[in-house]
Amino acid sequence: MSVVHRHQLVFLREAGWQRLIAEAAGDAERQAVLRRWAGAGWPLVVSRQPCAQPAANDPGQLHLGLTTPPGAGPRRWPVVAAWSELLFFAEFPRADQVLPLLSASQRPAWRQLLDGLAGLDVPARVYGSHGWELLTGQPHRRPGSDLDLYLPVQHVAQADALVALLQRADAGLPRLDGELIWPDGAAVAWREWQAWREGQVRDLLVKRLHSVELLREWPGVEALPLPAERVRA
Repeated sequence: MSVVHRHQLVFLREAGWQRLIAEAAGDAERQAVLRRWAGAGWPLVVSRQPCAQPAANDPGQLHLGLTTPPGAGPRRWPVVAAWSELLFFAEFPRADQVLPLLSASQRPAWRQLLDGLAGLDVPARVYGSHGWELLTGQPHRRPGSDLDLYLPVQHVAQADALVALLQRADAGLPRLDGELIWPDGAAVAWREWQAWREGQVRDLLVKRLHSVELLREWPGVEALPLPAERVRA
């Protein structure tokens, strides 16, 4: 996997925050958000980088972002930081750490899912609204918020078993979303993988640090016949 990857957390040096705040001097709302983030010591997150060829991009910069809690709606703020402004990298919370955000009635089902993930050797993490709420203590979730899972997988058989486990998850849990993350950094939404493996769609949307592409084939997977009427536009 790439040393830097999507959904990775980044903590900035004070000098980095001060530069970003100064550059936002003409935008009071943006400046206020940055001041709050810097003052709290909260991280930023690695977003997709803008160029497919890293050598063609400025090697001294990294594109990041943050998500503020919902007001009229959650807002994502892009940030560009110099490598010299980065303090250290970290990861979103482990899946077991989300337990306090779930209701008492949901916790047994979540523990059961955690046991299943452990049995498949999947070190799942939680990002999205649940992840940001755990990191910041701020109310990022809304009624009906998905629970986004970062799901590292090593091979197709493990991915298929993992998707089957997620499909069997208790209906009382928040809707489970998220991505299968392959060793080379490729990311596929687990629901997209399910639909593709079942022959409901022809192509897979694959996200990488520097690209997004549609793939019709996957190494080690025999192509499935797809009736024309089931092809998704």
